[in-house]
Amino acid sequence: MFIFLKPLFHNIFGYFKSFFQEIVNLIFPNLCLICDRELLTVEQHICSFCTMEIHMIYFDPSTRENPLDKLFWGRVNVHSTFALFNFEKGTHEQKILHQLKYGFKAQFGIQLGKWMGTDWLQKNQHLKIDAFIPVPIHPRKKFNRGYNQSEQLANGIASILKVPVDCNFIRKSKNTNSQTKKSIFHRRLNVENVFKLSNNWRQYKHIVIVDDVVTTGATLEAMISIINKRYPALEISIFVLAMAK
Repeated sequence: MFIFLKPLFHNIFGYFKSFFQEIVNLIFPNLCLICDRELLTVEQHICSFCTMEIHMIYFDPSTRENPLDKLFWGRVNVHSTFALFNFEKGTHEQKILHQLKYGFKAQFGIQLGKWMGTDWLQKNQHLKIDAFIPVPIHPRKKFNRGYNQSEQLANGIASILKVPVDCNFIRKSKNTNSQTKKSIFHRRLNVENVFKLSNNWRQYKHIVIVDDVVTTGATLEAMISIINKRYPALEISIFVLAMAK
């Protein structure tokens, strides 16, 4: 008897769940994080109109001379790089980064990471990756924010590429100030000697460091330098959500 009633109970539960969700949406409408339009049921965080206006990047996988590669030439060895979109002030991309960092939108980071992973796959960049390493933030900053945005991005990418995320490989031992208004010279000083590697040996051959935005590359350079000192044979690639023009 219960077997026959189970589909009926399932349909009733689904109906009440949808009804309750509609009531919640009526009281607390789900709005686009960029333009404040009410989102459709199939949309998440950003509406389709704003999505079409985002300036996506295309890096030709057949060349090693894209702008993000060149940023690290003569500084540290980088195997390959990937960025989803360009970043400029006053654009949709700036609003996305602001919401990701300061809008308490942890799930938004997961979605953006999935977007990064899907875009990377579509460009047929087939690399053997052992782990994604999110750029760490100090525990105090993570407590205040509630999450590490780079870690959320890495988790989203990993869910698409089926590669593990290692949040213990490297940590940030000093709570540095924001890099936003600093010069290139002061950015490098600000991240000097702030990262510490784990003492546990990792059998990695190729890792990908994940960050939200790269401007001067000072933070990534500091991370890669300390990793290269201990693991000189380890190949390191970079995935970032946005690259400043």
